[in-house]
Amino acid sequence: MTFFFHPEAEDEFFAASLYYEGCEKGLGADFMIEVYSAIQNVMDYPAAWTILDGDVRRYLINRFPFAVVYSIEPTEIFILAVMNLHRDPDYWKQRQ
Repeated sequence: MTFFFHPEAEDEFFAASLYYEGCEKGLGADFMIEVYSAIQNVMDYPAAWTILDGDVRRYLINRFPFAVVYSIEPTEIFILAVMNLHRDPDYWKQRQ
């Protein structure tokens, strides 16, 4: 199974990693590792995580206040958001 980002989700991912890198050297890389680890877990066990809305699920990231919001497509995982948990929780819904 593979994955792909919604363009806005990919922008969120890189913006957050740049933000964390600006806070402390190496922290942005740590954030990216945690997100990619989450995505790997989602690909290994796509139906294991919390359902948010319909077929959309959420995986909480370790160490950071973020979640990967995704849907399971026939041959891949579609990442709808790399969501900051301090943001409006429904902002990503127009991306479905």
